[in-house]
This record gives sequence, C-alpha cells and structure tokens, in this order.
Amino acid sequence: MRIAGVWADGPAGYVVCYEMASLNLRLGLDVIADTVNPVQATRTAWRNVAMSLGVPFVEVEVICSDKDEHRMRITSRRSDIAGLMLPTWDDVEDRLYEAWDRDHIVVDTAHRTVEESLKALRGALSVR
Repeated sequence: MRIAGVWADGPAGYVVCYEMASLNLRLGLDVIADTVNPVQATRTAWRNVAMSLGVPFVEVEVICSDKDEHRMRITSRRSDIAGLMLPTWDDVEDRLYEAWDRDHIVVDTAHRTVEESLKALRGALSVR
C-alpha cells in the first residue's frame, strides 16, 4: 500500500492482510500473521479468518518483559524499507494495548536469542 502511494489511517492495511491470509489458506498454504495486534478487534479478526475456513490456528503473543532491553531494541533498530518510519520508544509506550482475553501462547524474548525464542515457541506448540 505504501509503495502504491495508498496510505490511510485506520484498518485498511489489516483488512488487506486478512484477505491475503484468507486467499492463501484457501490454497492450502500456512499463514503466519506477524503483526502487532494490540487490540482485541484485530486479534478476533485474525481468528475469524481461520475459523471461517475451518482451519486450525494458534495465537502467539511475543513480548520482551525486560523494559530496558525492549527500549534498547526499539532505539537501536534501523529500517531496511525505504521511507518506513519506525516507531520511537515513546510511540511504543503510548500505544494502546488491550490485555488478551483468551488462551494463547506467550513467548518472552527477553535475554533470549532468536533461536532460543523459536525453541520456546516450538516447545509450546508441541504440547498443544
């Protein structure tokens, strides 16, 4: 949408992603929706995509419980997408976040490598 010069406040990007996920699931492909989803409405919409097609799904919340490490990650990262402005630490702290209201997997990445976090996720998935 950004490359096409189409950018609007609101849910447009999520709606496009829901449709892309639905199309891929109908093709029998797996889908990983790697999005922030800070509110119940977006989490429910993702869930509804899978449920409407009768495909299994797992909800995963990735967190960094160490505030100092989280801040360091936010302030030190650089965008590899031309023109993309990454959120600042203030943006992250000021973002609306609604607590989860249903069972889901939580992966805490604090003090873990990517590989260790993936191992934790695989372990949590294996007991489901």
